[in-house]
Amino acid sequence: MLAAAVDHIPLPQSCPGGCRYEPKFDGFRAIAMVGEDGAVRLSSRRRTRLDDAFPEIVAAVRERLAPGTVVDGEIVRWGTGGRLDFGALQRRHVAGRRRAELARTEPCHYVVFDVLESDGEDLRPRPLRDRRAVLETLLGDADAASARVVAVPQTSDAEEARVWFDALAAQGVEGLVVKDADGPYLEGRRRWRKVKRRVTTEAIVGGVTGTRQAPESLILGRHDNDGRLRVVARTTPLPPEARASLGDVLRHAGPDHPWPAELPAGFAGGPYGTHPPIRYVRTEPETVVEISADTAVEQGRWRHPVRFVRLRPDLDKTQVPPFAT
Repeated sequence: MLAAAVDHIPLPQSCPGGCRYEPKFDGFRAIAMVGEDGAVRLSSRRRTRLDDAFPEIVAAVRERLAPGTVVDGEIVRWGTGGRLDFGALQRRHVAGRRRAELARTEPCHYVVFDVLESDGEDLRPRPLRDRRAVLETLLGDADAASARVVAVPQTSDAEEARVWFDALAAQGVEGLVVKDADGPYLEGRRRWRKVKRRVTTEAIVGGVTGTRQAPESLILGRHDNDGRLRVVARTTPLPPEARASLGDVLRHAGPDHPWPAELPAGFAGGPYGTHPPIRYVRTEPETVVEISADTAVEQGRWRHPVRFVRLRPDLDKTQVPPFAT
C-alpha cells in the first residue's frame, strides 16, 4: 500500500474504525518474505532484490520470523547522535564487495509496520487492527534496544501522535503515517495518508526547467562558506500565477554562471544515476524565493522536491541561509 500526502494530522474519527498513527521513517521500503524452507527474500516495492545489499537484515528476519511469513516495513540506519542516516542506505547500493563490511560497521534495522501473510495465511483482506495484533504477537517480545527487526510504534491517540510528530523530528523522522483501523491491505493503492513535517526557508534561483519567461520548475541554490553557489533543491511544478510572476523578474545568466549546462539528477533531489541529467536554463543567481521543504536533507540538498511559496524581493541573496552539509 501507498500513502497520499495531506497537510494536517487527520482527526481520529476521520478514519473508518478510527485512525492509527505511526512515525514515518526515512528509509528504504522493503517486503520480507520467509519461504516454507526458511529462505528469506528481501525486495523493494518495485521487486528489486535487496538481499545482497542488506545481509544483516536477511539474517535477522530469518531468525525472528517463522516460515510462511510476509511483512512490509522500512530499512533504516541510525547514525551518530541517534539520527536517521539515509546516506548509509544509499552507500550500500554502490558498495559492491564492501557490503559485508558495511553490514558490520554500519548495521541497519528493519522497522515492520504490517504483516501480509502469517503461517501461510493471507492476511491482506483482514482489517489493520487484526493484522496489527498478529504483528505484535510475532515481534512483541523483541528488545527494541538490541533487536534488528522491530514493530513500528503505533497509537490511536491523536495527542500522542502530535508529540511524536514534534519530538521525533530531531531524529530525522519525517512525520506520520495515518491508517484506517478497519482498512484491508490493498497493494499499490494509496489508502494510507502521510503528514510530513515541513519548514519554510529561502533559496536563490539559479536555473529553471522550461523557459525563463515561463518556468516550469526552479533549480535552487545556496552559497557555501567559500562563496560558491551550490545546488540544493528543485521545486515541484509551478502554478500558472507563479510562472508569470517569476518570468517577469528572472534574467538570463551571464557567462560566469557557476553551474554546468546539465546537472546530474541527484544534484536536485533523488538518488544519483537513476535518471537522465537535468536539462535546464541557467538564470542570473540573484532572485530569492521562499520555499516549503520537508526534513529529508542529505549532504546539504533536499532529496524531495520543495514547494515554491512566494518571491522575496525584500531579501538580498546574501541574506539567504548558507549551504550546510
